[in-house]
Amino acid sequence: MHKSPVIMLGGLHIDLSIVLMLLVTCTICLVLGLLATRNLSVENPGKLQNFLEWAVEFVQGLISSTMDLKKGRPFLSLGLALIMFLFVGNLLGLPLGVVTDYHDAEHAKIFGKQIEPVVKELDRLHAAADPASHEEIEVGVAWWKSPTADPAVAMGLAVMIFLLSHILGITRNTKNYFKHYFEPYPFFFPINLIEQVSKLLTHGMRLFGNIFAGEVLISVILKLAALGVGGWIASVLGLIVWQGFSLFIGTIQAFIFVMLTMVYFSQMLETHDEH
Repeated sequence: MHKSPVIMLGGLHIDLSIVLMLLVTCTICLVLGLLATRNLSVENPGKLQNFLEWAVEFVQGLISSTMDLKKGRPFLSLGLALIMFLFVGNLLGLPLGVVTDYHDAEHAKIFGKQIEPVVKELDRLHAAADPASHEEIEVGVAWWKSPTADPAVAMGLAVMIFLLSHILGITRNTKNYFKHYFEPYPFFFPINLIEQVSKLLTHGMRLFGNIFAGEVLISVILKLAALGVGGWIASVLGLIVWQGFSLFIGTIQAFIFVMLTMVYFSQMLETHDEH
């Protein structure tokens, strides 16, 4: 596995590849939205407009399947933005990879900051290397990958939804929000708290785990090419099959994340009678 371009900035570890891919994902979503709404037409809509209208109807269907559409209509924009961001972000790591190699710790810098994982790995490899050996030591840095293959991004999205759902429950359904922690009996309070924490963890880690595992397997398949002609053929065939399957997984994970988002909103907004 290649290293990540992590630098120390303001006392924080910043993964520049994730920052880059978040910007790329947001840019693609913005461009798609602008192109789809540039020449709106009722009589002769373009292909992108049709796609965006289908996406809106799809998200409306998700909302209406979890709560009353009138109650859930304010979440339409959030759901549409989420599903577009996740769909694009989940698939960015599939078509290509951008890797830079470093041979010397002194040159493993960007913006004047050391790329810490590279420096540590180079120091370790040089310390373990045979002084008599002239083998060149290098460490690769991956710049292009799916942003959702990073736990910080996946959990960040999950935390955002977690906080928003609880704020909605406290502000719009105060009585039932606090009451449900003690149902069906008061001694269920610890279990209900654990349930809320588990929702947060599974919401984010499910997304991260599926996308990260897909990219790891792609890197493993690519290494088969080093085994000769047979390995190269197996690598090409395996990559074709896995790319198609990863496309399916990325789409499904975007759907599941948005669906669960609407389910959590519905649970916080519904009253006891609506159960």
